[in-house]
Amino acid sequence: MNTEKIRSGLSVLQRILDTAAERSWQVTSVNLDTLTEASFVKLLQDLEYKKDYHVVLHCELERLNSILNLIAAQKRTLKNYHYILVNLGFQDLNFTAFQSLGANVTGFQLVNTTDPAVEKLNQEWLDFDSKDIKQNRRKLKYTGALTYDGVSAMATAFQNLRKQRIDISRRGNAGECLANPPAPWGQGIDIQRALQQVRLEGLTGHVQFDERGHRSNFTLTVMELSHTGPIKVGYWNENEKYVNTVVYVPVVEEFYGLQNKTYVVTTILEPPYVMLKKNHEQLVGNDRYEGYCVELASEIAKHVGFNYRLELVGDGKYGSRDAESKMWNGMVGELVYGKADVAVAPLTITLVREEMIDFTKPFMSLGISIMIKKPTKSKPGVFSFLDPLAYEIWMCIVFAYIGVSVVLFLVSRFSPYEWKGEDEDDEDEQQAGGSPSSRHAANNSSSEHGQSHGYSQSQAQPQTSGQNQQKEKEAGEYTNEFGIFNSLWFSLGAFMQQGCDISPRYHWH
Repeated sequence: MNTEKIRSGLSVLQRILDTAAERSWQVTSVNLDTLTEASFVKLLQDLEYKKDYHVVLHCELERLNSILNLIAAQKRTLKNYHYILVNLGFQDLNFTAFQSLGANVTGFQLVNTTDPAVEKLNQEWLDFDSKDIKQNRRKLKYTGALTYDGVSAMATAFQNLRKQRIDISRRGNAGECLANPPAPWGQGIDIQRALQQVRLEGLTGHVQFDERGHRSNFTLTVMELSHTGPIKVGYWNENEKYVNTVVYVPVVEEFYGLQNKTYVVTTILEPPYVMLKKNHEQLVGNDRYEGYCVELASEIAKHVGFNYRLELVGDGKYGSRDAESKMWNGMVGELVYGKADVAVAPLTITLVREEMIDFTKPFMSLGISIMIKKPTKSKPGVFSFLDPLAYEIWMCIVFAYIGVSVVLFLVSRFSPYEWKGEDEDDEDEQQAGGSPSSRHAANNSSSEHGQSHGYSQSQAQPQTSGQNQQKEKEAGEYTNEFGIFNSLWFSLGAFMQQGCDISPRYHWH
């Protein structure tokens, strides 16, 4: 029996893999029989992290019920998930703890529970009493219906054989399975042919077999899980394939039943959004809090119509993902792991958080801005021209101006080219603007001087002593244009880029 289940599971998996290869799907298969409860919880966390929201479960009823209970025990929000249950008894499953999580669940139903024949047999099954069986009777499951139809098909086949006067009770070749080649049972071919000819309406619908012994021409009811329980959304058969029979309205599905559940709203203390009242120790429930987010949650609850309970986040954090464990903390972690249904707080919308949770439209948008003090208007004063530069800068400029002027003054004192007498001034004026007549007179005097070189020695000595006295007299008449005031004036002109009438002199060799 276990070998047959394994073969059936592998057959279904092979068909899924073939379809995935044709449509470029990425499929990951996991053997749930080898997983412990802790391993299965880790598997659910991996599905959440990888965003694998489409899950196909192929298990028997008991195992499938235990898996659904484990998923429901995690208290996660399953609105993004779509579970496909590869099982023919969708109505036999227990969805009490699972249907409130908001997951999209699709399955198949083989037994039509609204059929009068099925209802009659169910009632007979519940009324059946035996001294050997003291357990409480439950409704007939699809496995029991398949057994019932299997026995009915065998009975019908034997009845047909009897009608055809084919005696399968006679002894003959008993067959030898271990022979080489194996020898079939002589009456087995007659029984196989009789089963292929069976046509009946059983608890699981139309019962018919093809040439390979597989059931054919049957119809499966496609079911989905709603807020009221399993509902029929269509059917499937070999000829028509899938046929949808219901119009799904997601808006009604989303808001129905909100009043019958108390939602957990996680938040964080952050004035002025969420604050504790001064007398919060005397209050209970949502009345302990006040603030913008508290009033926002209250207004939304009144508008939509649902009950909620405010709870402060346990670790006092907004929510971030650990780099090593990849686990979320704070309010985002409580939403991801199903500890809370909604978060109402001044939570910043980031790309990493949007990958895990859904945000509403922001109630406050903040941008980067720079604030400066508004300048006060004042009447300009006498020294308002000094405002563009700081006091220290102006002081440096004044000291630099005075320093340069003093250095220029000292250099001009030591430089021999800055000293000149009155004769040099006259020569400069004559060289710069002298007339032709004055130049001619100078030439004549020089020629006369050249002709008087024949004077006696006694006449030349008085002349030389007179020249020395004249030089000593003229030696005290040398002047320097770069006094302290002219140096200051020259530096000021250079600083203002206006120039000056005087300039330093230099000797060019």
